[in-house]
Amino acid sequence: MTELHRTTAVSSADVHDIINHLAGIAPHSQLGQLRSQRLDVLQYAQGSYLALLEPEDLGNVSRIERDLIALRVATLTSITSLAAWHRLRLQGAGVDDAVIAAAAEDPDSDLLSIRQQVILAHVDLLTKAPATATQDRIAALSAVGLQPRDIVVISQLIAYLSFQVRTLVGLRILAEEN
Repeated sequence: MTELHRTTAVSSADVHDIINHLAGIAPHSQLGQLRSQRLDVLQYAQGSYLALLEPEDLGNVSRIERDLIALRVATLTSITSLAAWHRLRLQGAGVDDAVIAAAAEDPDSDLLSIRQQVILAHVDLLTKAPATATQDRIAALSAVGLQPRDIVVISQLIAYLSFQVRTLVGLRILAEEN
């Protein structure tokens, strides 16, 4: 697998298969051909990406917050191509590099808003120890202005990213075997 290099492609308009892009899989490679045998799976994965990271109706969870969430998951799971992708998207949205670094490495940093800190604490919890989630954690999200719909969206995004991480790891293993 190749690492994701700095590129101008930072939105779905530029990438038709985010997983292949992040995994560095060329469409005509052996893995690319294997993945194309299940077009429905590709379409559903890409559709989930679009629905969760680039929806028309953001609700009360901004695109920047969504990419901060994704960057944190990528950092926690050590998926460098995923982290690089979301770092580029955040830079493209004008987010300061110090804020991006804080979200990735120090989510309790004063560089982040209280809301961002609470959201990223939820990300850490659901990524590292989902069974320990309690009603108090949900109440903390509500206390920073998130509505039930927003909390569900954040949780769905974390679940999708978990799927994406597992897929990328599996593709890395397959690529190493070839």
